[in-house]
Amino acid sequence: MKTLLTTVTLALAAVAAQAHGDHAASAPTAVKKEQKAWGIAGDRREAQRTVEIRMNDDMRFTPSRIDVRQGETVRLVLRNTGAVLHELVIGTPQELQAHAALMLKFPGMEHDEPYMAHVKPGQKGEIVWTFNRAGEFDFACLIAGHFQAGMRGKIIVRAR
Repeated sequence: MKTLLTTVTLALAAVAAQAHGDHAASAPTAVKKEQKAWGIAGDRREAQRTVEIRMNDDMRFTPSRIDVRQGETVRLVLRNTGAVLHELVIGTPQELQAHAALMLKFPGMEHDEPYMAHVKPGQKGEIVWTFNRAGEFDFACLIAGHFQAGMRGKIIVRAR
């Protein structure tokens, strides 16, 4: 009975991890370039700079604020120094709030967009984004409970 319970638990954990995506282990085949309020997916070869962001189990990002220039393509390298899965999702405060509420209701929800990356413990992930719209935008970990615990940050895009 114990073996069956362990097998079922491991299978459910694998399904949940797979449903939430695995950017660290596999490269996307084609990036969907769709204009968003906060920019558009960028090309890694055109990145003007790299910013490393650490994610940890204190439910914090370091740094929690990033300043960029309008039109700048930035490569965000995400390092999960914690023991649990974290993610980084870029968006407007309203969209992140709505998505976080959905994640509480449906924690295994599937999504795979170029402005989000899921990073397993001890691993790293990457987002390449062109910030072609000036304004203040947010990034957050929307895994159930993480956003609510304050795992979020700010991106300030300065007009040219």
